[in-house]
Amino acid sequence: MTDRLRTVVIAVLTATAAGSLLMIFAGASPLDVWARMAAAQGDRYGLGQLLFRATPLILTGLAVAVPLRAGLFNIGGEGQLTAAALACAVVAAAVPTTWPALLVVPLACAAAMAAGGAVGAATGALRVYRGAHEVIVAILLNAIVAGVALWLGNRGLFVGDATRTATIVPAAQLPSLGLAGSSASVSAIGAVAAAAIMAWVLARTTVGFGWRMTGQGKDAARAAGLAVDRAQVTAMATAGALAGLAGAHFVLGHKHAFEEGLGRGTGFLGVAVALLAQGRALAIVG
Repeated sequence: MTDRLRTVVIAVLTATAAGSLLMIFAGASPLDVWARMAAAQGDRYGLGQLLFRATPLILTGLAVAVPLRAGLFNIGGEGQLTAAALACAVVAAAVPTTWPALLVVPLACAAAMAAGGAVGAATGALRVYRGAHEVIVAILLNAIVAGVALWLGNRGLFVGDATRTATIVPAAQLPSLGLAGSSASVSAIGAVAAAAIMAWVLARTTVGFGWRMTGQGKDAARAAGLAVDRAQVTAMATAGALAGLAGAHFVLGHKHAFEEGLGRGTGFLGVAVALLAQGRALAIVG
């Protein structure tokens, strides 16, 4: 058994044991719970819900995996997702209802990626050019973005008495996968495609090569003529854009609006996903 496989097996067994203990403390039978979860895999609705919940975890996992290759740790997925979800919802609600989905959906996703990427790039720039630790910066930005989103909402973006923006236009609403009324949408396919693209970028492009070499040793990479600072900032910006797609998933494929607290916790769960996959893009899908 290879070291990587051994690590994965140990992680899965540890998670299973921890989950079983929590079930016992909650007064439930672990055997019964695990049996129900296994049975749900053969149920169309259960499969759909599994895909729905896995989709943002793949994207936020990628948002952690990419900076890891460049020697950085992105714990700012929460703020990146929130900023992206708000931008996506505002754009998708403001476009004319006569515009086709082929135009509206890419535009809304681009807005989400731009907003998330801007937060990620800010984190990377502060790390590279000011020497601030990216973890501390990301934690602060998570809180700042959440507060700004709520402030903007209360200043006019929220409609009615709820902390919710206007409903996006019908053309921006992603089609369902048709799994027995579950919340799964075509964004699940997009998440898998994003993982495949990032695996290719990391392995086959000069940008990915720069990230990998920077992560293995900044001094050596700089001596070899690589633009280390730019590599780290672009890695964090790309990470923010990937987390932004997770925000778009919640808005376009599920809630059809931005709500305060939308997707909360997903960015932190993405950290666990990326570490379990040891930073490998395709392993995150599994």
